Amino acid sequence: MTEAKKIAVIGAGWAGCSAAVELAIAGHAVTLFESSRTLGGRARAVEIQGKLLDNGQHILLGAYTETLRLLKTIGVAANDALLRLPLQMRYPSGCDGMDFVAPRLPAPFHLFAALLRTTGLSGADKMALARFSTTARWMDWRLHTDCSVSELLERFDQTERLIKLMWQPLCIAALNTPPERASAQVFLNVLRDSLGAARTASDMLIPRTNLTSLLPQQAAAFIEQKKGFVKAGASVQKITASDQQWLLTLKNEESTKELFDGVVIATQATTAAALLTGSEAEVPAFDYEPITTCYLQYPVGTRLTAPFYALTDDATQGVWGQFVFDRGQLDASQDGLLAVVVSVSTAATELGQEALSAAIAAQLASSLQMPQLAQPQWSKVISEKRATFSCTPGLQRPEEKTVFPHLVLAGDYLASDYPATLESAVRSGVKAATLLKQHFA
Repeated sequence: MTEAKKIAVIGAGWAGCSAAVELAIAGHAVTLFESSRTLGGRARAVEIQGKLLDNGQHILLGAYTETLRLLKTIGVAANDALLRLPLQMRYPSGCDGMDFVAPRLPAPFHLFAALLRTTGLSGADKMALARFSTTARWMDWRLHTDCSVSELLERFDQTERLIKLMWQPLCIAALNTPPERASAQVFLNVLRDSLGAARTASDMLIPRTNLTSLLPQQAAAFIEQKKGFVKAGASVQKITASDQQWLLTLKNEESTKELFDGVVIATQATTAAALLTGSEAEVPAFDYEPITTCYLQYPVGTRLTAPFYALTDDATQGVWGQFVFDRGQLDASQDGLLAVVVSVSTAATELGQEALSAAIAAQLASSLQMPQLAQPQWSKVISEKRATFSCTPGLQRPEEKTVFPHLVLAGDYLASDYPATLESAVRSGVKAATLLKQHFA
């Protein structure tokens, strides 16, 4: 057996939690530090009107293999914790949209069958979608030179309506970057591992509980069962090399200091860069994109005809919502609660919370043809200003490995086939833990 080492994991987001779990399984003495009182990083629970809700509504995919494996490892039954739906892009009747639902057939027949059944698309639109899928597979989902998603769609002769109803919302939901600025190669990577893989990989998984309860809290309990420590509200201010170890300085009245054999920095990039100031390891600066979620509470019994719908947004018309979720179909205690997501939400947030909530309520009433939705009992807007990095073509992202073999990074901003997602965070945490395990072997 490898000699147990004392390892600090800084940051209890999904990357830090996955790294800490992997290291604890390997028998190392893990201490997980989180500056906030709530675990989860940028995917966490917040209290709103006496309810624990997420700081942003998320959809996971069946392709999130590492996330699903980690949930199983820490004892979470994914079938109970997540609502699994077939791949779909459904718009309510008031949106002049489309209704695309993949049946439960083997891939790729599920996509072709869905295309035949789809309403709201013309024959030309369907031919364009089939052409995109066929050509992307023939190319093995690879580009010689990265470009924007808009350029890719133009090359593939995608129709204006298909771009509006399918590709643009998928790009914004997956990359949180507008198609004209988003990386086509990263977009293709996401499509390859979902649309281009087994049918279950394209399934949509919606958390029934808040994100902190889904994974971070369970991971913390698992780490403590392995004799590790989880310290919430503990902000690491400085790390200093000290004779083949690392000295961590925590922010408190006594400036507590503690020595560790290895360190995983699993914070956001700006915090990691600050912790590494003065060392030979560096983290580059990124541009960021915000995501906003608007929660609207209606009377008990208010129900949509599906768990979620896509919405047509138009900033020029003051229409901002892109997806609406019926939280009551996920958790009975949230009956009547709707969550509306606005990705790339800089312009939307400039309206102010009250005006944005009113605009979204009016959009729901019109799109869903339910006039009563114009007047919610209460509403709350939550914006993550640095929800994700801007996933642009050819973006250079650093690796988990640093110049110090006993210091590694973890986070969704690191080199990956994927954009900033929960899955990329978990995969990065696993990779960081693997590097340390190999070093100490």
